[in-house]
Amino acid sequence: MKTIFSFVLFLIACNLPAQKIKFFTINKDSTRFTLTSEGASHLASLPMKCILQQYPNKINHTAIGDSDQILTPVQQHPAFYGCFDWHSSVHGHWMLVRLLKQFPELKERAAIRQLLSTTLTVANMNQETNYFKEPLNKSFERTYGWAWVLKLQEELITWNDPDAGKWRNALQPLCDTVIQVWTRFLPKQTYPNRTGVHGNTAFGLSFALDYARTTKNIAFEKELISAARRLYVKDTSAPTIWEPDGSDFFSPSLMEADLMRKVLDKPGFRNWFNNWLSAKSLQHLTSLPKVSDRTDLQIVHLDGLSFSRSWCMSGIARQLPKNDKRKSLLLNSSLKHLQESLSNVASGNYGGEHWLASFAVYAISGGNE
Repeated sequence: MKTIFSFVLFLIACNLPAQKIKFFTINKDSTRFTLTSEGASHLASLPMKCILQQYPNKINHTAIGDSDQILTPVQQHPAFYGCFDWHSSVHGHWMLVRLLKQFPELKERAAIRQLLSTTLTVANMNQETNYFKEPLNKSFERTYGWAWVLKLQEELITWNDPDAGKWRNALQPLCDTVIQVWTRFLPKQTYPNRTGVHGNTAFGLSFALDYARTTKNIAFEKELISAARRLYVKDTSAPTIWEPDGSDFFSPSLMEADLMRKVLDKPGFRNWFNNWLSAKSLQHLTSLPKVSDRTDLQIVHLDGLSFSRSWCMSGIARQLPKNDKRKSLLLNSSLKHLQESLSNVASGNYGGEHWLASFAVYAISGGNE
């Protein structure tokens, strides 16, 4: 099975050179990007190559004895063991589901369905869920991996498809567990994590809020909004001069604004945004990140920064009036950032290829919703 997958994907990769692909189209006012079927096929090939690939693997595990120290990645996480680390596997799954929904005639559709049916099983999800129930694992993947689990389930819940129904039923216990540990954590979070990497609180809250609203989980939504207001609503004068850090794949200041546009009404958000980002600060964030070495697993994060900035900028722009000069600045910068890193998604280096396609797809499509 894995040999057949590998051969098919090798042919896909050979026939889709990244530099010749038209990944997306743009509407007349540059407010919306649309992924092309050619771009979808190319991007789909990347997680398909690594979801069943165990090594190299960055294991994030606290061992309590020899018995769990010697487990292989697939023994420990039978669903999300590939793509270098747990969270990258999760958002690789999300991306494949998103592409199946958007492109029902995608030529890789049969292989993708077979792949997802191999990983998203009841037995696999029960083991993934049980992992979180160990006392030392309650903070595992907090909150980046949690957010992507809910985003994956949100994608499945909003898809009327027989396979999606089976996959979301299998995944729901893990989602319920994530919501439980998140709800218990929120009152304890005295300070937000303002880094530009996995722990960023605003990113996690933003995705969780999307899930809560899609599933009409009112209690969870209230907890998230309360936390967001408590942690961020009084913030002013974002220190954007400190951005980017050398391994950022998020802009802390833009990610916070992207969250607050979902928490506040339009007038309230504009007032908050006026106090959060000055014209000079916003201009600073339009400068493209420089990626000096795509073979370096930390430096290549900066390609992801281009994508996450792009989706934040387009989302923020939609909350601003047509006559607001910042609107066109953000939309133009969003497009510029997207174009900057798309040709490098398939760089031939595993450090970027195992995860960047998910960010690219969200920037082109998900970030515009």
